[in-house]
Amino acid sequence: MDYQTYLLVANVAVWLGVGGYLAFLAARQRRLNTRIRQMEQLSNG
Repeated sequence: MDYQTYLLVANVAVWLGVGGYLAFLAARQRRLNTRIRQMEQLSNG
């Protein structure tokens, strides 16, 4: 394989990593928002 193929594979790997990390952060944010809403309901109850 030539250097352009390695560059392409590395680029795809980096973007998959970034996308996976963003998906992880989005899921974590949803869980945090749910938890905050639960805590607000308990304090207002």
